[in-house]
Amino acid sequence: MKLIFTPFLLGLLLVFSNCNAGSPAKPSGTANSAGSVIVLTNETFKQKVFDYEKNTTWKYEGNLPAIVDFYADWCAPCRKLSPLVEEIATKYKGKIVVYKVDTDAQQQLAQSMGISSLPTLLFIPVKGQPRSSLGALPKENLEKAIKEVLMVQ
Repeated sequence: MKLIFTPFLLGLLLVFSNCNAGSPAKPSGTANSAGSVIVLTNETFKQKVFDYEKNTTWKYEGNLPAIVDFYADWCAPCRKLSPLVEEIATKYKGKIVVYKVDTDAQQQLAQSMGISSLPTLLFIPVKGQPRSSLGALPKENLEKAIKEVLMVQ
C-alpha cells in the first residue's frame, strides 16, 4: 500500500487557494448512519471535509474519520474500486464517513486538492493529517489503512 503524507497536498492547497473571509456554517454532523457513499460537490466538500478557501492549514470539518474517493467515470481502476468503496461504507456504517468526488464534475476541487492521479483515496482521521493513496487498492490494503490511519477497528 502506497500512502503519501499530505504536506505535498497541503502545499498545493496553499498555491491554489484563494482565502475568503466568509465561512459557511459547519454541518452539525457527518455520521454515515445509512452506510452509503455520499457524493460531494466543491461546496459540500468545503462544508463537510476541508474549506481550502478559508483555511491555510489542514482543519477537518467532520466528526468521524472519513475516506474521500476522487474518481472519474471513464477511469477503469476507479470503476474497479467503486464496489469496494461502497462495501466499506456499509461495513463501517456509523464509524467512518465515505465520500466520492467526481473529478470531471468538480475540477476546481480536484485541482485545489492536488489530485493528479486516479483513483486517489484520501484517508482522514478526526485529528491529525490526512494521507492519500494513489491507484486502486486491494481490499486488504484498504482495510489496513482504515485500521492504521483512521484508527477504526
